[in-house]
Amino acid sequence: MVWRSWMTGASIETTLELWASGLRDAKTRMRAVFKQARVAASAGLFLDGLLGDARRKTGWMRAELAGDPGPWRQQALLGRAHWDADALRDVVRDYALEVLSDDDAVLVIDETGFLKQGKGSCGVHRQYTGSAGKITNCQIGVFAAYVSRHGHALIDRALYLPEVWTNDTERMKRASVPEGAEFATKPQLAVEMIKRAIAAQVPFRWVAADSVYGVGTVEKVLRREGIGYVLGVRSDYRFIAQIEHPSLDAVIQEDAADADPTGWIRLSAGDGTKGPRLHDWSYHQLGDVDPEDYDAEWEGQWTRGLLLRRNINDGDIAYFSTWCPKGTTLHTLVAVEGRRWAIEDSFETTKNELGLDHNETRSWHGWYRHVSLVMLAFAMVTTIRHKANTGAEKKLPKLPKALAKSR
Repeated sequence: MVWRSWMTGASIETTLELWASGLRDAKTRMRAVFKQARVAASAGLFLDGLLGDARRKTGWMRAELAGDPGPWRQQALLGRAHWDADALRDVVRDYALEVLSDDDAVLVIDETGFLKQGKGSCGVHRQYTGSAGKITNCQIGVFAAYVSRHGHALIDRALYLPEVWTNDTERMKRASVPEGAEFATKPQLAVEMIKRAIAAQVPFRWVAADSVYGVGTVEKVLRREGIGYVLGVRSDYRFIAQIEHPSLDAVIQEDAADADPTGWIRLSAGDGTKGPRLHDWSYHQLGDVDPEDYDAEWEGQWTRGLLLRRNINDGDIAYFSTWCPKGTTLHTLVAVEGRRWAIEDSFETTKNELGLDHNETRSWHGWYRHVSLVMLAFAMVTTIRHKANTGAEKKLPKLPKALAKSR
């Protein structure tokens, strides 16, 4: 079972008890999603298979663990049975928040690739994925991770459909894509997940993401809502003033070149597998903004800024657009950016241990169902791990308090 390598703060007996009770709890929580008892039973066996020792979480492997003669019940759960994957997503979110909830939490947005053969799997196309580090045949999923000092879990997901898919009505129909589905960029998918989190009253003060999500729509939504952000941007990105404040017009590359080299501060963005993740950092305030400038309801002045991260070894510089209450410290912004590693850890864990990329279905609903069940398994393990390791495991440090509430 995957708990062997994750549970370090409790005895084997205690951990086994937590595991057994946690599995029962997870199955009870998801029971309401399924109208038929037999489908709920199949989902429970599917969850057992994801949490089992088999390195490949294929239908045949899960069927073997369940004692079934073949993978047909497993396949029916993802393909033919009638149940709502979005309802399960909401169960996962609420389940994870019971132990992870924190007002200073960071919602981290990122994507990951699912390597595929052929052209039948929903959304598959030759496109770039960081999972392979190249352009290859794959699906792309955009995810939201909830990251707090208590741990992290995946709480939302969206399958990216390239335009070659949304422009092909017959292909969309074969993959059971819902009628009316239109092309949406990855930032647009991210915005929908952010809005869902806000509507569900998920407590978070910050959003962090890489340069795919660092411009345009995501920024506008967060500024209007009074939510802080640290978003990666390319070196040629130009800040466009939304108000008459000339200092907001700045080219990042020029700003970096003009930065005083003595102004760099060496800080850790958090502990990694090899200890503190040290970089040199520099922060430049580009302008203060009042709520009326955005027709917003948040209070006090906020600051648009530019955060620079320099690699200690090769001097390579990464750039981040920031939005935060006036007076927010460099240490806070660095800590927020450092929380992005948690979604990479989530991808690695769910792929290596829980079969996130072992989905054998080709349909739209098959992808969402498989991924949502894996998210439930991860939330369950996160919850059990938190309970087993409370007081024994070094957790993420609490973020320094911002000088004003973000919303």
